[in-house]
Amino acid sequence: MSFIDNLNFDQNGLIPAIAQDWVDGSILMMAWMNKESLFKTLESGEVHYWSRSRKELWHKGKTSGHFQKLKGIRTDCDSDTILLSIEQIGSIACHTGKRSCFFKDLETNQDYIYPPSDACSELFKVIENRKNKPEEGSYTNSLLKDGDNKILKKIGEEAAEFIMACKDKDSLSIANEAADLVFHLQVALVHQNVSWEDVLKVLVKRRGAPRRNQ
Repeated sequence: MSFIDNLNFDQNGLIPAIAQDWVDGSILMMAWMNKESLFKTLESGEVHYWSRSRKELWHKGKTSGHFQKLKGIRTDCDSDTILLSIEQIGSIACHTGKRSCFFKDLETNQDYIYPPSDACSELFKVIENRKNKPEEGSYTNSLLKDGDNKILKKIGEEAAEFIMACKDKDSLSIANEAADLVFHLQVALVHQNVSWEDVLKVLVKRRGAPRRNQ
């Protein structure tokens, strides 16, 4: 843990720490840490912050049950900010009950349920919303209404079009067909009640996994 001594803490011995979801990259919250909270976090595997108001260590989730399990830790180029890659237990990081503390849009003053994340995760949420709140004329709803036969047929068609685009070596068409294929795969997942997060977790678990024998 000698890297802690190389961090640039402020005059109060604190450093800002940003918590980011380890699966979809959502920014969940920002709090402060000192050397003691960092040691405690690394030692326990659960994130501890420093409460400036209470002047004491703050074990995230101790009272709410919304613990943060540490998956990785990085610093910025100046070593004066920490990025925590975490698994948010209960999917709630904010004391307001929202997933992220960054839920208010400054331009519209609108509150958002979900924080910005990767494009595929956001697309999946749109598809889920269509399922829960159908919209007249929605292509997504027409797929979900017709069920497996139509959805799986479309996946087959999109896969074939993606293959042909690859054979034609047309980069723009390949990207477009890949996007269409991902969309229809996600519709199938929503129809089967399988979350995109579950898919991402499988991919994350495969990082660094032993290579398969050919």
